Amino acid sequence: MKTSANKTMPAARNAELDDSLKLWVVLARAYGAVARHMEAEVARHELTSMEFGILEALHHKGPMLLGEIQKKILVTSGGITYLVDRLVTKGLVKRQECPSDRRARYAVLTPAGSALISGIFPAHAQAIARAVSGLSARERADATKLMRKLGLAAAALTTE
Repeated sequence: MKTSANKTMPAARNAELDDSLKLWVVLARAYGAVARHMEAEVARHELTSMEFGILEALHHKGPMLLGEIQKKILVTSGGITYLVDRLVTKGLVKRQECPSDRRARYAVLTPAGSALISGIFPAHAQAIARAVSGLSARERADATKLMRKLGLAAAALTTE
């Protein structure tokens, strides 16, 4: 195989690149297939997957600073503001002042938000379980361990 600089790439390096690219494609396709199940489940309740992620985080962790939620669900700072605004408009979340920092705000589930997420979370968990049921319990544990290792290693790399 030739590179863009017209240098011949060693066969071992070529195989390593091929394996890496194949892993990326398989990982992306698997994620997409599982995500479609989750998105369909939450869409039945007129929520996006990101809105659901916020409700789920607040349901499990309690009131959280917007920055904490942002890191938890992997969205930009502008994105978290927009998403929380939508949930406030829907009456599912409210903002509370942070007593120790006037610039910071907590997101808190309203009673309606708490009732909604409590009611829909079990079906969401079942949808995810169905979507990953192609793996045995041992394979799911192994995949979790491998994906965590991959994610941590990729996060530790600098981007160029």
